Amino acid sequence: MSLRSALLSLVLLPFVSLMSFAAEPNLVKLPPKEKFQLFLLVGQSNMAGRGKVEAQDKEVNPRVLTLNKGGQWAPAVDPLHFDKPGIVGVGLGRTFGLEIAKANPDVTIGLIPCAVGGTPIEHWVPGAYDPPTKTHPYDDMLPRAKKALESGTLCGILWHQGEGDANPTRSKVYEKNLTELVARLRKELNAPDVPFIIGQLGQFEARPWNENTHAVDNAQRHYAETHDNAAFVSSDGLNHKGDNVHFDAASYRELGKRYAKAYLEMTQDK
Repeated sequence: MSLRSALLSLVLLPFVSLMSFAAEPNLVKLPPKEKFQLFLLVGQSNMAGRGKVEAQDKEVNPRVLTLNKGGQWAPAVDPLHFDKPGIVGVGLGRTFGLEIAKANPDVTIGLIPCAVGGTPIEHWVPGAYDPPTKTHPYDDMLPRAKKALESGTLCGILWHQGEGDANPTRSKVYEKNLTELVARLRKELNAPDVPFIIGQLGQFEARPWNENTHAVDNAQRHYAETHDNAAFVSSDGLNHKGDNVHFDAASYRELGKRYAKAYLEMTQDK
């Protein structure tokens, strides 16, 4: 090889590697599109998950997949999210997927994790920037969701968020912002009738709710009660991990089951 050829190879190598990475296929074989049911996971840290990962959370179910950070479909093992790599852990999404797969043995479940810890709902609009994570939560979510929809059908949107809005200013406009968010998601994802399921904020004795927390809770309940294809999931009896903010791993798993129960009840006659 001539010196010129060798130098050219060194120059091109990074670009070849980048192209190879970008073209990397999914890590699993996908089912037919009509058999691939997709669920979008959005919100803040209690959707992303902060529970301790155990061996059971790493068990692979071939019918429960997740869209990883690189945009590839892979087995759904915790942590699903990647918003804050140093602290992300068990969340509710994987258990939700397992429960839906168990109830529907002829389909594969695809989870689309897009939650970002610490985000108020006002950061879930086009163009909004979240300084702590240096992300654009809505703008980052949308292309991931649309990419996922190339392979399957969106069947539900799971939302757990509100801690970041439990203050005097944000709580007053929470229901308005939530209503606008859901309408925007339905329009942009062409999903006018898919279930939208809201999870209740944590109820922890050592950190009692104030009037602002109650305002967010009431707004979420009212939205679910007054809109079609919406549900509200209780957090009664769930425990925190020691910080009075985030659920522990067992509670995340239970919460995932509650989301699944709500979804199955909403869709059993359809």
